[in-house]
Amino acid sequence: MPTSPLSTAQAARSAIAAQLDGIRRDAGLTGHELAARCGWHKSKASRIARAKTAPSDADIRAWCQACGAEDQTADLIVASRTAESMYVHWRQIHRDGMRRVHEKTVPLYERTTHFRVYASNLVPGMLQTADYATGVLRSITAFQGTPDDVADAVQARLNRSRVVHEGNHRFGLLLEEDVLYYQVCGVTELAGQLRYLHEVMSRPNVSLGIIPFGARRTVWPLEAFYAFDDAQVAVETLTAEVNITAPSEVHTYLRAFAELARVAVYGAEARGRIDAALATL
Repeated sequence: MPTSPLSTAQAARSAIAAQLDGIRRDAGLTGHELAARCGWHKSKASRIARAKTAPSDADIRAWCQACGAEDQTADLIVASRTAESMYVHWRQIHRDGMRRVHEKTVPLYERTTHFRVYASNLVPGMLQTADYATGVLRSITAFQGTPDDVADAVQARLNRSRVVHEGNHRFGLLLEEDVLYYQVCGVTELAGQLRYLHEVMSRPNVSLGIIPFGARRTVWPLEAFYAFDDAQVAVETLTAEVNITAPSEVHTYLRAFAELARVAVYGAEARGRIDAALATL
């Protein structure tokens, strides 16, 4: 079963910390001696070694220099930057608004052949209509207190979503039935979104499954995740995006997707669930 989406990021940070602590031990220094050589508070080296504080590039340079291990500096900095990119706060990602993050991920979407998406809270971004996306992105902007570029971000999201209609891409999409009812936009806009699901699920490259309210499940509801081929999984939490690339964890998410797909309904039955949600509006 899937582990916490934070596990890969934390494991990567812990690995960097362990390498740095090993360098200190090889140099025959105590933590206090290392901190003194670096001009730090005596507890800083301990916090870095226990992965409680992420080291900056400057910290890694100072650490390696103090231990006579300058030859390891470059590799450790690259590894540390990679570890930090696994877990990125939404407020940091959206600090200049949301348009740029959509534009930045276009190459990833264009090179992905097989998308597998599990949505427990919203219609997936690549299936969102302009009105639905406007409601969602406006709520996110207000909640996070980040710059309001909603109109531009919606257009960027729609531009990125062209992969559904263009190129050689396949989509496996699973929605919890609750998603059909969540009013993250106006009633009229939600109705338009549900009608669009009807339309898009008829495409030969799209498999849209609905996980019924009362399904007997072997995998509990999870946080939304996007799998890009077999190479990367992006997990969306309330506060951050977690990017997973470790093969074992990517495999775990793909396994969860397969288990969830088995309890979903498709075709006419899925359309019936969408129609039932439309009837309540």
